[in-house]
Amino acid sequence: MDEESRHHDQEHRPLLGDSNSRNNQTNFIQNAISQTFRSTAHLANLLPTGTVLAFQLLSPIFSNQGRCDVASRSMTAGLVILCGLSCFLSSFTDSFRDDKGAVHYGIATLRGLWVIDGSATVPPEEAAEFRLKFIDFLHAFMSVLVFAAVALFDQNVVNCFYPTPSEETMELLTALPVGVGAIGSAFFITFPTTRHGVGFPLSPR
Repeated sequence: MDEESRHHDQEHRPLLGDSNSRNNQTNFIQNAISQTFRSTAHLANLLPTGTVLAFQLLSPIFSNQGRCDVASRSMTAGLVILCGLSCFLSSFTDSFRDDKGAVHYGIATLRGLWVIDGSATVPPEEAAEFRLKFIDFLHAFMSVLVFAAVALFDQNVVNCFYPTPSEETMELLTALPVGVGAIGSAFFITFPTTRHGVGFPLSPR
């Protein structure tokens, strides 16, 4: 009986070892995903505040908390597109303070800053600082990608468009925001924006 018991234990040890290995791997993946959620939340700070708040407020309403029909799916798609467009356009806005300390917002052009309300003009000696640059287009493109990652982490949006996702789709929906978040974080750290446009902190200038 002793030999049979030892033989029985030896047969089951590899199975227990595999089970523990799978559990450790699962915990590692869960911790990685949890960390990514926090990192993506920090990335949302790089987006226009009003756009992020509007998306977070309207997403559960438009998507009916993820239980979409044709109408709610169309409204949710429109919300995602409009918020992404807002992130893109906001990257080309900037602000400055006049002699009285009042803040004026404008849109960057090749000649300088076009003030939206036309109530003030940027001094000629400072106009070059506000000119449109190639990096502005990169920031705009990355802002859209970062917003896409934030949207994919929203369960209301995911459940609306993918109510019964396949295993491959779930892997993609999990890995894609992680990759976008890592790339976006590295980009904005390496090439930080100097603009203080609509939805961003006020210009100190």
